[in-house]
Amino acid sequence: MTSRHHANPVGANPWIWHSPVTHEALTEALPRLAAWGFDCVELPLEGPSDWDPFHVAKLLDATGLVPAAVIAVMPPDRGLVRSDPRTVLTTQDYLLRCVDAAHAIGAPVVAGPVYAAVGRTWRMDRTERAAVYEEWRQNLAPVLRHAAAARVTIAVEPLNRYETSLLNTVAQTVEAIGPLPARSIGVALDTYHQNIEERSLPAAVRAAAGRIAHVQVCANDRGTPGADHLDWPGFLAALAASGYEGPLCIESFTAHNDAIAVAASVWRPLAPSQDTIATEGLAFLRRALASPPERTGS
Repeated sequence: MTSRHHANPVGANPWIWHSPVTHEALTEALPRLAAWGFDCVELPLEGPSDWDPFHVAKLLDATGLVPAAVIAVMPPDRGLVRSDPRTVLTTQDYLLRCVDAAHAIGAPVVAGPVYAAVGRTWRMDRTERAAVYEEWRQNLAPVLRHAAAARVTIAVEPLNRYETSLLNTVAQTVEAIGPLPARSIGVALDTYHQNIEERSLPAAVRAAAGRIAHVQVCANDRGTPGADHLDWPGFLAALAASGYEGPLCIESFTAHNDAIAVAASVWRPLAPSQDTIATEGLAFLRRALASPPERTGS
């Protein structure tokens, strides 16, 4: 990905303001992101018809923003494990459409928890977990073949324990994708989830080194990056040491949209305004990326 800056490109997700992210929402949000100085944008595709790739490609060209990733969404009616055959087929079809949309607009990645519905949890022993990983790999296989042909990478996002019981840590995710081709599938890091599940952000990055396909950033409370207690110097130093040169995309949500507030458990404003999350988050990341990263021993 090219950038106006030497450090990692910085992007944002229109979920900061909108859900679903429709063509109208993108028409409103993308020019503002470009005017503020963002390099790239994540493009959530909650439903296959929410936006048209042809029109979005023209909007990206007009604003100069690079498409960082198409974000796949897993509501209760989607899943690739412990699901009935019809649900698996419709989920595969949805993910194939996400790959097609990414290919059409030039996004290199489809990222998200592409395994089970967000909020679905159940207990597993070690043997059962291994069997579910294998079931997931088999059901994801046609999506991976399609992604490889389209030169799109699937970035698998581990979620916190309250949102899934399948992939909570980077180590679990690396284990689950281990037998699959590194060119076609990797890990999507998200500082919000890693802050809950990992004992060290730098160690989590190191565990994913060589398989990091996408990175999402926000504060520990899902608000403005930098307005928090996270180990940003250690996190960014570990990313640099891992060789990751891709974007850092701010993903946050609005408490003013009923659907997304409930889905993301955002019950209060996370900043003085939603614009603040984007603008102050961008300023913080620019400063942090411009400084020589401090290596930590954590």
